[in-house]
Amino acid sequence: MEPSAKIVISASRRTDIPAFYMQWMMEQIEKGVFEVVNPYNRRVTLVPATPDKVHTIVFWSKNFGPFIKGGFGKLLQKEGYHLFFNFTINSNSPFLEPNVPPLEERLEQLDYLCSRFDSTTVNWRFDPLCFYTINNGRIYDNLDDFPYIAKRAAQSGIQRCITSFMDHYPKIQKRTASINGLSFFDPPDEKKKEILLNMEKALRAKKIRLQTCCEKKLIEALPEYSTITKSACIPNDFLEKLFGGNLSLKCDKGQRIKDGCGCMVSVDIGSYHLHPCWHNCLFCYANPCSRTLKYPAQVGTQALKPEARTLIPIVNSTNLSK
Repeated sequence: MEPSAKIVISASRRTDIPAFYMQWMMEQIEKGVFEVVNPYNRRVTLVPATPDKVHTIVFWSKNFGPFIKGGFGKLLQKEGYHLFFNFTINSNSPFLEPNVPPLEERLEQLDYLCSRFDSTTVNWRFDPLCFYTINNGRIYDNLDDFPYIAKRAAQSGIQRCITSFMDHYPKIQKRTASINGLSFFDPPDEKKKEILLNMEKALRAKKIRLQTCCEKKLIEALPEYSTITKSACIPNDFLEKLFGGNLSLKCDKGQRIKDGCGCMVSVDIGSYHLHPCWHNCLFCYANPCSRTLKYPAQVGTQALKPEARTLIPIVNSTNLSK
């Protein structure tokens, strides 16, 4: 990577910054650095936040309402940042995603993002595909609204849909153990292939490409006629085509490359610890907030105490590609 290359900021795989923590993010931008906490060793890295060092900010969210209402996109573009969006829009399911806005509200947000920032800058994520039983043994899923969402997404100009099947992490089982009768179910691979091919067929008619996140085994087992490919939710090569400039095209070694993740190198500024997610989705791998607290809480806005820091200033962005 050349010394002049800028970095890509991921905001964020670890929480929903556009929905809950834009005030915190804008405060960091005003300071000129992000204080990023390593989720494993809690070391703090200072990451450049100025537009001369940051090429693109990639936002991840299930609710861009506060981001849109606050006019943050316009402010960031005015400052010189390029913006890219990963918008997760699943079927209406207050049971699985209790604090996500109603579907129509989210689709209106999608319309706005595509018209204001261009549809080429937006990935629609229908993710994860989830299967579960409750008491009576009947298997439920979250595919009900997929055809309708696909129709609306196509009308907004969406060209890419990214999906994956739910990962059954132990902490999810622990978190949902108190819900009487709930049991998540992992379909056999043949059923998963059937589902993907049906989704691909429905999307093809709407000129939307289907991609998968970390489903290498399934991709390799699909028939030759299928055009489903692995995704890159942070696609630095595509960001270069959209906005110009110079970015590292290396794979992000911190992601699940062996499982088929195509994401390229970026810096995630979210924190599992400081930024719990208020959506409280049952299948979430991140850190949902306590159900005993009411939003907003004084969390995610506080500065780290000096004694808690192990400061690692990033003077040259080339360090981030290693």
